[in-house]
Amino acid sequence: MDFADSATTSMTAIRSRSSPSDDVVSPEEHNVTSVSEDHETTCWGCGLRVLVSPHVPAFKCFWCGAITNQNAIKHENQNFRWRRLRDRCFVSILIVFMLIVICGGIWAIYPVVFSAGYIYGGVHILIAIILSISTLSTFSLSAFRSAGAPPNILWGSYPAVTKGALENYRYCEYCSKPKSPRAHHCRSCGMCVLDMDHHCPFIGNCVGAANHRHFVMFLISAIISMVYASIMSAYAAYHVWPPLNSWQVRLLNGAVGQKLLLKMLREIFLAFGSSMLFLPARGLVLVYLFIASVSIEIGLSVLLWQQLCFIYEGKTYLSHISASGGDSTAVKDCQNFSRFFGCPYYTTTRLLPSFFSSKKRHKK
Repeated sequence: MDFADSATTSMTAIRSRSSPSDDVVSPEEHNVTSVSEDHETTCWGCGLRVLVSPHVPAFKCFWCGAITNQNAIKHENQNFRWRRLRDRCFVSILIVFMLIVICGGIWAIYPVVFSAGYIYGGVHILIAIILSISTLSTFSLSAFRSAGAPPNILWGSYPAVTKGALENYRYCEYCSKPKSPRAHHCRSCGMCVLDMDHHCPFIGNCVGAANHRHFVMFLISAIISMVYASIMSAYAAYHVWPPLNSWQVRLLNGAVGQKLLLKMLREIFLAFGSSMLFLPARGLVLVYLFIASVSIEIGLSVLLWQQLCFIYEGKTYLSHISASGGDSTAVKDCQNFSRFFGCPYYTTTRLLPSFFSSKKRHKK
């Protein structure tokens, strides 16, 4: 009791000593507000009213599973027609350039090839026609075919939208319709693309679910064509190149080691440079064709290797660079190649050696 009385007395003394100014609220305290209560908002997927906190940027509907972004801003596809026209013009120019290169290569190479025999020349002209048709057709399918729009799905009405029908779907502010987790919106194409890999400026189109296979086949066909063109242009240039002057290829007296190598390279470059002055127009075309084909095949080989690695991992380029690390369910497996190219897995396992299809045995 004594302890309680002393505590009461001390609290009374403290209150009596407090100044009247303590009861006045400072201006800073007026700015402090309590956290507001949850408010009602509408789920875009099923139309149900949901209670959420106003400070939550996004929420997931308990019924349909759709994700709603509360801070979403309506976007418009500005300059879409200009970007589309620019891409199509670039693709048309690229097709014309490819035709010019093909015709110029045939004009420069095949007179030399036919000089070795008509059968030999006929076989090579047939190979060139097949590779040209394959490259141009796969390029056209990649460029002018739709990349793959997401399928239409019912949304916006509660009785029609079943539970979990829009799981992890988002609302696209550009297209004003649902966007699946596997779809991404491309502002250059002005549409959502299913399984979008990237937007390629060289084909003027997105690489998605509908044309990804054609794009990879175009890379394979183009690389084979460039390897064939580089070999044939080098072979033709070897027969067309004028002979080197004997005074330029002279003995290298008194040069050893690194000096010998540098002097040899210098003499070789001087010999080829002086002989190029006497090259005909066909020879200059062959030199350009060889340099262009080698540089293009190196670049396309790097791109093809990257695409094959993503196919093996079961990912796309966008899912690889996304913050979430891509699809968590993706599995690295050779079966991804058979699914991608549309080959039945049991057929590919029969064609492959037995050790590829045999199960791994682990020793305890």
